[in-house]
Amino acid sequence: MAEKTSGAADAEAGRASTSAAASDALVIRSDEPGSFAWGVLAKRHPALVQQVREAFPYGPRQHEALDALLDEITNGVVEPLAPAERDHERWAVSGQEYFGRSWYDAPFLWAESYFYRRLLGAVGYFGTGPWRGVDPFAPFKQAELGGDAVEEELHALDALANVPAGERATALLHASLWGNRADLGFRVAAGEPEVGDVTTPALVTDDSVLLWQLLPVGAGATVAVVADNAGRELIPDLILIDHFLEQRHAARVVLHVKPYPYYVSDAMTADVVDCLRRLNEAPGEAGRIGSRLWEAMAAGSLEVRTHPFFCAPQPYGEMPEDLRGEFGSAALTVLKGDLNYRRLVGDRSWDASASFAGLTTYFPGAVAALRTLKSDVVVGLEEGTMDALERSGDAWRTSGTHALIQVRGNR
Repeated sequence: MAEKTSGAADAEAGRASTSAAASDALVIRSDEPGSFAWGVLAKRHPALVQQVREAFPYGPRQHEALDALLDEITNGVVEPLAPAERDHERWAVSGQEYFGRSWYDAPFLWAESYFYRRLLGAVGYFGTGPWRGVDPFAPFKQAELGGDAVEEELHALDALANVPAGERATALLHASLWGNRADLGFRVAAGEPEVGDVTTPALVTDDSVLLWQLLPVGAGATVAVVADNAGRELIPDLILIDHFLEQRHAARVVLHVKPYPYYVSDAMTADVVDCLRRLNEAPGEAGRIGSRLWEAMAAGSLEVRTHPFFCAPQPYGEMPEDLRGEFGSAALTVLKGDLNYRRLVGDRSWDASASFAGLTTYFPGAVAALRTLKSDVVVGLEEGTMDALERSGDAWRTSGTHALIQVRGNR
């Protein structure tokens, strides 16, 4: 009981610290035409509704529900879930300030999350009919996983099989970092992709030295990895996990995934299984890695877990106590991707020089963010780097051409 009380006190202190820091940083909304957040709600979400409609032979009920959702997000106001919905109460509490108002007036993070919940409801994912549990994004994930690019990237692993462990570690870390540009990371040189101006490096912050220091060989550590996307991004995540285990940087890895479809391509348990099968079926080094990971699952040194909070519209500062306990017991928690980063530091208009360590003091243990920049939020940049990025004229915050590795050690 004392430990739980201490954890709750730490969480409260962290929230207070983050709240004080956030006083000068506005929550990102989507009400500024032309902004990245506006574009997601005004263009990306309507297009996705149409793509999901065309990906399955849905019946009249699903088509009517999708039409109604499309009309609501483009012309209407935010409507609450029906009282009979399984998670009505949770969304009723988090959305009480936004129902009846324009979608563009709600915080961007909340509006995005709620859109995906409503999309799942429209296609019957949570219902009792034949479409219950059918992932509306599965065709997109499967097409990527079966594509030629994945084949080439897995074949490229053979070149890393016999290189020194340090070089291999760097290459695999970069592969996991760059996600759907993973082919860049599998090169033995493990260099950054070229983005034109050599004064604006693709990797804007690199704390990888500290990351490896937190995972000394043979320490018997548990590492938590919170996945982001499935398919072409999840495969290099799994390969990095194999490196952690095979090189004894970790004795055990817990891979956290989403409990249901979310943000188009976010990984669930079924996606982990699909990726493991894809690795197992591959020849050479990829197949050997797949076999080791399959055995690690059976032995318990690799475990897949999920939690409802991973599909919640709140920042990690509001995570429940059981999840705090899991992350607090890990030697390092690795958060993958853009959405996890936004939830980690807060989806606000931070000054890019704001302290990453300061904004993550609430987190219950050492934490690392591996993230390709695909939204406006970024912190922890040095002034010179920031100036060079701004001078470049590129949409560096949102284009996916830049990335970061940020680490905060134990307090």
